[in-house]
Amino acid sequence: QVQLAESGGGLVQPGGSQRLSCAASGLSFSGYTVGWFRQAPGAEREFVAAFRWSGGGTAYADSVKGRFTVSRDINKNTLYLQMSSLKPEDTAIYYCGVTKVVRSSWSDQLHYYYWGQGTQVTVSS
Repeated sequence: QVQLAESGGGLVQPGGSQRLSCAASGLSFSGYTVGWFRQAPGAEREFVAAFRWSGGGTAYADSVKGRFTVSRDINKNTLYLQMSSLKPEDTAIYYCGVTKVVRSSWSDQLHYYYWGQGTQVTVSS
């Protein structure tokens, strides 16, 4: 059974940092692109970042470019989202999913599957 699990969320002050994890069981990320999305209250789920596990390649939403960075631990089959200079508008539930779609479609959540349950990030003083 394939499961993705996000973790690392919590309450952080504006300007602070947080690292999220996306771990997979029952599936190797090899051959997939792993994406991070987020959903704020009353809003649609939006693309944050994506990383192609085999061969590299990353993409970021303009709203997080320069502040968020994806990295991985191959041995742990885990993708990380390092978030810095956090803003209140980054408050959302963060989800990870996998896809095999071409790069030009990485930002479209409809191409992703095996979503995790999400982890809440709240940026507030």
